[in-house]
Amino acid sequence: MAQTEELRFIVDANAGKLAGWLRMMGYNTLFFNFGQDGEMIKIATEENRIIVTRDTRIMERRVVKTGAVRAVLLTTDNPSKQMRQLFASIDIQVDFRPFSLCISCNQLLIKVAKEHVREKVPAYVYKTQDVFYCCQNCERIFWRGTHWQAMKQLLNEWRGLDVSNRQLPN
Repeated sequence: MAQTEELRFIVDANAGKLAGWLRMMGYNTLFFNFGQDGEMIKIATEENRIIVTRDTRIMERRVVKTGAVRAVLLTTDNPSKQMRQLFASIDIQVDFRPFSLCISCNQLLIKVAKEHVREKVPAYVYKTQDVFYCCQNCERIFWRGTHWQAMKQLLNEWRGLDVSNRQLPN
């Protein structure tokens, strides 16, 4: 079993929603939508990333067949089912480092003083929230609003999945 902190992903454009979900769990995840398959494989090789894709041609590559590059072929276009398939294929911890990375650009979030975001968030959010996080790269601001509650509930549902038998859940 791979060490959780070693799991790094590169998600193909045909499974793009998973990039945000993996980042939400704290996994360093590149969203690859800018080049040819060979470039994605090169990045996966150089950065020790697991390829997540729906592209069957990726799975035909020698480096994937020999195991030099790990890859997971997703068989559905439903993002929730894709995540369940990924859980069944790889040892992933849902609570690895939840909400520690920017879901937009994959950079570490830092806690910022409330005063720092006064002009950057809606007035109601500023009034009702006390804890804020900021992406150092894209400067997106995060807080624990209703969207956070929904994501946390989803993580809790995934945490309850039994993937010990490595079969897809129903």
